[in-house]
Amino acid sequence: MSIEELNVVAVVGAGTMGRGIAQAFAQGGYATTLYDVDPDAAHRGLEAIEETLEKGVARGKVSAEARDATLERLRVESDLGEAVIDADLAIEAIPEVLDAKREMFAELDSRCPERAILVSNTSSLPIATLAAETARPARVAGLHFFNPVHAMKLVEIVAPEATGHDVVDTLRAAVESLGKRPIVVRDVPGFATSRLGVSLGLEAIRMVEEEVASPADIDTAMELGYNHPMGPLKLTDLVGLDVRLSIAEHLARELDERRFAPPALLREMVAAGKLGRKTGEGFYLWRDGKPVPREAT
Repeated sequence: MSIEELNVVAVVGAGTMGRGIAQAFAQGGYATTLYDVDPDAAHRGLEAIEETLEKGVARGKVSAEARDATLERLRVESDLGEAVIDADLAIEAIPEVLDAKREMFAELDSRCPERAILVSNTSSLPIATLAAETARPARVAGLHFFNPVHAMKLVEIVAPEATGHDVVDTLRAAVESLGKRPIVVRDVPGFATSRLGVSLGLEAIRMVEEEVASPADIDTAMELGYNHPMGPLKLTDLVGLDVRLSIAEHLARELDERRFAPPALLREMVAAGKLGRKTGEGFYLWRDGKPVPREAT
């Protein structure tokens, strides 16, 4: 399939990432369907997209015409078969649970047209394992977007050995058509970005454990000393401490227990329900979607 033949996109999963990806493709000119096993979640996802677009209009980053055209290209579907029946590209964006993703890929394979490319937005799980659930491994890849999707420019294209070169070329062109920058990585644990990001994040958490400095000062060190747009602890709060823990555990199993062993503090905070922005508390306190250093309260 060439990029000219890619016109219809189905996004499976209407959480933060799924709805962001759906918005990006709809803004990019693709007819886009957003599906979630929970119909209410799908409709909440559409409402969140509308809210994000309205903010874009208010800030002068999105025209009213572009907002309206984006929403016209979007539809919500409560039946998976109907959501993917015409899909040229199906994007799985459900929670990071390998067995659930394997089941979803088997179902997508049975329901999507033969021409369709199937991709996962997973940040660390093996794409080849998902491809093995299908009869089209040459048409399966990873397409790892970053949060918030509408603002982040990078997209990782993860290509197992079986993935066709034409599929990689089509995905690269699709990402570029969204105004984003693709990189292509092999299907190894953690890919490129999760492996690097988790390494930095885990070391920052250990520094908090050892009382080297406050979370805010550790973040400031990286933001001002290394020109990072966001410090590793603030980013951990944004991603979700539970997500960071899950990725670290996966990398510890697959790569190196010593390098990626989750710090005790991370486990304790997740057990206590302190997951970051989504729960209002992590390494920062979150008020109206903004981080507040604990020492400032």
